[in-house]
Amino acid sequence: MTRTLITGGLVITAADEMHADVLIEHGRVVALAAPGSQQWTADRVIDASQKYVIPGGVDAHTHMELPFGGTFASDTFETGTRAAAWGGTTTIVDFAVQSKGESLHAGLSAWHEKADGKCAVDYAFHMIMSDVNESTLKEMPKLIEHGISSFKLFMAYPGVFFSDDGQILRAMQVAGDTGGLIMMHAENGIAIDVLVEQALARGETDPRFHGEVRKALLEAEATHRAIQLARVAGSPLYVVHVSAQEAVAELAAARDMGLPVFGETCPQYLFLSTDNLAEPDFEGAKYVCSTPLRPKEHQAALWRGLRTNDLQVVSTDHCPFCFVGQKELGRSDFSRIPNGLPGVENRMDLLHQAVVDRHISRRRWIEIACATPARMFGLYPQKGTIAPGADADVVIYDPHATQTLSADTHHMNVDYSAYEGKAITGQVETVLSRGEVVVDQRKYTGHAGHGVFVPRGLCQYLG
Repeated sequence: MTRTLITGGLVITAADEMHADVLIEHGRVVALAAPGSQQWTADRVIDASQKYVIPGGVDAHTHMELPFGGTFASDTFETGTRAAAWGGTTTIVDFAVQSKGESLHAGLSAWHEKADGKCAVDYAFHMIMSDVNESTLKEMPKLIEHGISSFKLFMAYPGVFFSDDGQILRAMQVAGDTGGLIMMHAENGIAIDVLVEQALARGETDPRFHGEVRKALLEAEATHRAIQLARVAGSPLYVVHVSAQEAVAELAAARDMGLPVFGETCPQYLFLSTDNLAEPDFEGAKYVCSTPLRPKEHQAALWRGLRTNDLQVVSTDHCPFCFVGQKELGRSDFSRIPNGLPGVENRMDLLHQAVVDRHISRRRWIEIACATPARMFGLYPQKGTIAPGADADVVIYDPHATQTLSADTHHMNVDYSAYEGKAITGQVETVLSRGEVVVDQRKYTGHAGHGVFVPRGLCQYLG
């Protein structure tokens, strides 16, 4: 195994910033020291002068190859994890899906088959429970023993993933007893379906109506209801892809009460808005996702929530569908547009731009993109930091480079960029995954099968 020395860079973690040399051996960080203070020898020396040395990103919300709306997410585990590496993300946590009538174990096995031996970076799984019953409730503790310690439920998508309040309560009770973490898609899907039906009846078929029917109040109502159910069950709660200021307020109120309630938002809600959904000539279909994009005024509440820690994590909800042949399925009916955006390659850069724009600090960037997701999902300190004993998932980041995001230059397997033409300051230069260079000076040197499955422990924010 190659011994690697990274010299001259500014090492940034969630806790510290310090100029330090980093020594890597056998796939792990073995030591940090003041620059030049140690006479270390190494097979490979990486000069990080004038650069940041940061932990590899942990994207805790991706959907590779997800079946949805009669099609599949366009990134495979191979293409999606390669794009993740390009973007400085060295661990993804994807979602294994339980099919209705099947066991959780069968769903997990199917996702292992999709991913195992194909990933460029390390990966783990959450479990989507689409059929909560006595049998699947009994499986939850067994999955925790196998490193699957979080379970996603949906208040949206009746007839597909939807769970009713009774099913949610039962799953939360098991999670509360076993240390599992319930992840919630919080939208009132029953009410939304009524509004969809009414909008289509009025001839309102364009993509912008996707955002208009999935009202912010129905996200807030579902968030409130999920919090109260979790209180009754004595369960922690993690609300995914928070997009509305009213939902942030519900999370903040719960956290002010000391409840174990957590929230995630995504780059699309921080940088995009309903203006994108309203783009003409069906271009708005590119931006259809759920929860939906909101009017721009919601962005300030999301940034504030990230600064005050009422929101703890920024993940991508990466779920790409090509505009041609996939998003086009909904040309005459917005409800048939596959829901999802590409973003796994862009997250670390967009959040560095947020540092440049003074929305967040450098350490907060690393906290919300690396350390907190690792802690939230039982991966820390193996992932999410640069410290002796941690996996050598390390990114050399050039904070001075400039780039323009575009489908012409990204590596995700999708025919458009949600951030086409956006100018960014900062760029990933070199990426190490468990000590192996997978991106070298902006050249991809990784390979499918390098990434391994990482079993997870319990959420580290719970007593």
